Amino acid sequence: MSKIHTRMKLSHGLSTHLNPYKFFHSGIKNSRPKTFKTEGDAHKWAAEQGLNQDEYSLKKVKKNKKYQVVVENGEKKNTI
Repeated sequence: MSKIHTRMKLSHGLSTHLNPYKFFHSGIKNSRPKTFKTEGDAHKWAAEQGLNQDEYSLKKVKKNKKYQVVVENGEKKNTI
């Protein structure tokens, strides 16, 4: 992480000698698509979510080393 300038710290009311990382990074992370190492794991997870084989497809991601479940369309589109 790059350092925060002293004037920036003072304008936010932070001490200049401590690390204010938590002040600028709230801890709320963006959700990312779930990926799986094997096709079997991806199919198993989709079955647990209540998806049929014709409702989704598998997409190769992460330099063709993992699989991601892609829901075609419908009400379950944004499932975990």
